[in-house]
Amino acid sequence: MTSYPERLVCLTEETTETLYLLGEERRIVGISGFTVRPPHARKQKPKVSAFTSAKIGKILELRPDLVLGFSDIQADIAAQLVRHGVEMHVFNQRTVAEILRMILMLGGMLGCETKAQALVARLQQGLDEIRAHAAELPRHPRVYFEEWDSPQISAIAWVSELIGIAGGRDIFPELAQQSLGKQRIVADPQEVVRRQPDIIIGSWCGKKFQPQAVGARPGWQAIPAVRHGELHEVKSSIILQPGPAALTDGVRALQRIFSHWPGTGVADGSDRASRT
Repeated sequence: MTSYPERLVCLTEETTETLYLLGEERRIVGISGFTVRPPHARKQKPKVSAFTSAKIGKILELRPDLVLGFSDIQADIAAQLVRHGVEMHVFNQRTVAEILRMILMLGGMLGCETKAQALVARLQQGLDEIRAHAAELPRHPRVYFEEWDSPQISAIAWVSELIGIAGGRDIFPELAQQSLGKQRIVADPQEVVRRQPDIIIGSWCGKKFQPQAVGARPGWQAIPAVRHGELHEVKSSIILQPGPAALTDGVRALQRIFSHWPGTGVADGSDRASRT
């Protein structure tokens, strides 16, 4: 009889959320300390890692069949665990398609392919509905998405794609293709001014977005988004997680912002003022 992993450690939040959505949370024996989705996971599961560090001894005590990580940033953690004989898989999803593939791969690794396929189908249907709604917008705003403020880092690939799905146009599509944050630094902040975004969205990776500080940057008063008060925050927990959160709550937050942008004819000036 084929045996699938039954004791899983998730070093990042997206695999934890995916396993809960698949109804396989019983297999999780350890999670990241940064996990907030689902909120009850923090009460139910031991926290064994941050993002770039982990409690190796505690993980070994949990006797996992499989540890799930994300990206080159966790390469050192993975190397330590592998040297201890722990089976490890590091996902590296950077696009919407790769996020969906991660879910399918995870389902296959655990013997619950059917449930994973159903989850992907639901997520894809939701994205298709948002895309169809966006196609009806009379105008599509130019969007500057800022992942960090100092240095200024623009949107990663899946966020840039979600901006497009929700009806916006990422003003730095060429930077979105770069996987590392240091490769997406906006070298000249005046380039944001030159590209004239209609909307600025901040998601400062866990730090509170400060629209007044953004608007006060030298020369940025000439940006339409600043002049019209179109500076918004989308919480990093729902947009910078390369998993179900970004494809549900994250993209819907973008959709709400774009749908109420005055250029769409949906919102009036008073509504705009109330959202800044």
